[in-house]
Amino acid sequence: MVSAALRDGTAERSCVFEVFARRLPPGRRYGVVAGTGRLLDLLRDFRFEREEIEFLVRTRVINDQTARWLETFKFRGDLWGYPEGELFFPNSPILGVSGGFAECVVLETLVLSVLNHDCAIAAGAARMVTAAKGRPLIEMGSRRAHEEAAVAAARAAYLAGFASTSNLAAGLRYGIPTAGTAAHAFTLLHDNEQAAFASQLLALGHETTLLVDTYDITQGIRNAIEGAGPRLRAIRIDSGDLSVLAAQSRALLDELGAPEVKIIVSGDLDEYAIAALRAEPVDAYGAGTAVVTGSGAPTASLVYKLVEVDGRSVVKRSENKRTVGGRKTAVRRHKPTGTAIEEIVVSQGIPASQPNDRLLQRNFILGGKIVDDVPTLEQSRDHLRDCLISIPWEGLKLSQGDPAIPVIQE
Repeated sequence: MVSAALRDGTAERSCVFEVFARRLPPGRRYGVVAGTGRLLDLLRDFRFEREEIEFLVRTRVINDQTARWLETFKFRGDLWGYPEGELFFPNSPILGVSGGFAECVVLETLVLSVLNHDCAIAAGAARMVTAAKGRPLIEMGSRRAHEEAAVAAARAAYLAGFASTSNLAAGLRYGIPTAGTAAHAFTLLHDNEQAAFASQLLALGHETTLLVDTYDITQGIRNAIEGAGPRLRAIRIDSGDLSVLAAQSRALLDELGAPEVKIIVSGDLDEYAIAALRAEPVDAYGAGTAVVTGSGAPTASLVYKLVEVDGRSVVKRSENKRTVGGRKTAVRRHKPTGTAIEEIVVSQGIPASQPNDRLLQRNFILGGKIVDDVPTLEQSRDHLRDCLISIPWEGLKLSQGDPAIPVIQE
């Protein structure tokens, strides 16, 4: 496309592209915007190296004219949209990109790969946070994902409200609190469970978590308290009927004089399993596979569509894939109590203002330069918490249903 547009002179025509989802995954009432911060970091240094250009020429992907254009490529346009932590719904214009056609279309795959992944992870993780009802969650999914996707997933889960991650690279890169426990392999390494626990306690002290279900869980708890005493931070249960085992473990810990020892459970937990454990004496959850796979929805199904050329609205009219042309402006409308009631989206204009409206979009890049006030990860995390409080309570249900609020296109 770039080669053809450069040849026919349309490469620099002023264009607007928008990112949106036509629908939410089955059973979902809302989406969560995540990944914008990562995208901005990537765009800051997005260039084509000589080796890359030579490969494209050698394999006849591009011609010499396009090669010269790529040599000096730098995104010089504008980028705006919903901040991280914002909720979105079908047809919410969550990201806009404007500039010359060629520079905008080159960014399509990068934009969609980042946002489709991170939005999917954050949405699934947010549902787990809601199900946990204030109990902390540890993200433990690194071994179930591509190595770089694992770091991005840890960031998205933290944005969604997880307390920590076991991924140390995410801790280094994004300042996310880290936490983890020993594996069954460590216990099996030693001649017996008592020796394994004694070794871990000697290395890490009493502020550690002992995995007690390698052999017999009841004896494992007794061994843990015998070795550590009541000052042990926590035990972890990773298998079996967690509902039954959590109750039995709490009773045994209390009987052994260790009422302050916490119980952490893990093992293929998703939002439904977490909700099922709500009444049990569980202090924290470790979730992995379901987090890094979006809990059954590994993509947000976002698309990147051209909606405006030289100030003129353009519309795709394909059957079942129609778009609304023109650059969009979106506001979230609320009751005086703060409850969100609808989202208003206007093409090539601004919605008529009403009390308690909140403008959803903000600038991220202007003239190729990243703006100074992009929200931090912590601010985005707080923003999502506020957004989830604002939607009707039905929107937080895990059952099938309509989006939490409608999107009205005017």
